[in-house]
Amino acid sequence: MGNIMKNKKIVAIIGIAILIATFAFIVYVTMDMSNNKNYTNNDNNNSSNNTTPKEDNNKEEEEQVISIVDTNSNSRSVAVMINNLNAARKYHSGLQDAYIVYEMIVEGGITRMMAIYKGKDTARIGSIRSARHYFLDYALENDAIYVHYGWSPKAQSDISSLKVKNINGLYDDAFWRDNSLNVAYEHTAFTSMSNILKVAKKKGYSMSSNKDLLLNYSADEIDLTSVDGSITANSVDIKYSNYVTTNYIYNPTDKVYYRSVNDSPHKDYVTKKQYYAKNIIIAYIDNYNLSGDTSGRQDLDNIGSGSGYYVTSGKAVPITWTKSSRSSQTVYKYRSGEEITVNDGNTFIQIAPLKSATIK
Repeated sequence: MGNIMKNKKIVAIIGIAILIATFAFIVYVTMDMSNNKNYTNNDNNNSSNNTTPKEDNNKEEEEQVISIVDTNSNSRSVAVMINNLNAARKYHSGLQDAYIVYEMIVEGGITRMMAIYKGKDTARIGSIRSARHYFLDYALENDAIYVHYGWSPKAQSDISSLKVKNINGLYDDAFWRDNSLNVAYEHTAFTSMSNILKVAKKKGYSMSSNKDLLLNYSADEIDLTSVDGSITANSVDIKYSNYVTTNYIYNPTDKVYYRSVNDSPHKDYVTKKQYYAKNIIIAYIDNYNLSGDTSGRQDLDNIGSGSGYYVTSGKAVPITWTKSSRSSQTVYKYRSGEEITVNDGNTFIQIAPLKSATIK
């Protein structure tokens, strides 16, 4: 009897152990399946976070490079005066966001630039310098709000007489000084698009424009090979003076021209990337000393017509330019008389001394 009872206890213990083990196994499997389900969801989420946004970001970056301006947008352009003195050039910021950049000679053989933005939210633009009167002609042809820090006497007079909508660092709170830069104080003024738009709204400026864009854009890559006068353009050098030569080198892989000044790569201070142009327009325009100015400031023969080149995709063709008044848009045409169409992308317009370009 004792053995039977002992055996029954052993069987009971074994049974309980089996029940406990079975229950534990069921719990384990259930938890494991739940965890596996969570791992699967996490993998899907990771896939969504790492793959899809990456593709979207690449697409967005591609759109920023190729479609730099929305041709259907009626948002008003903003034109910002850019200091191009050698000491300040290494601190250039935000120029790649501009859909057009003009470069023109000023006093002392140096050049100054004017960057035109449309529908951008650029956080740092500069450094900013003072107005010169003939830059107004090109701000007006783009119906742009003109942003500058100070002015020459002629520019001050013309801004008033031409009623140019402007934002001036001498009076308007759209600028800051970056005193961390190793450069003279006058080269330290910067702005942002949000600052500009805030001040423009405060001043009551219209933030929209019905004026047509200056240039016609093509959705398809333009091939200038068959255009009259077409020549190879793997490099472009524009000599403004003994002090400044602007250089471009064509990259056939990227299909853009990388920009240098005096053979030194022209880079953005923030991104550290070299600036590039999809299109280059060279307009030969004579410059001379401004009458009555004792500081050597210049004037331009830019009302009328002249010659130049359109450069894109490794080719250059001769063109003409015509500007009938200070506020009218410059019209660029091929030899055939047809108005040029440019590749979809940013454009550097080089208002250059006569016969100053070497194209190879």
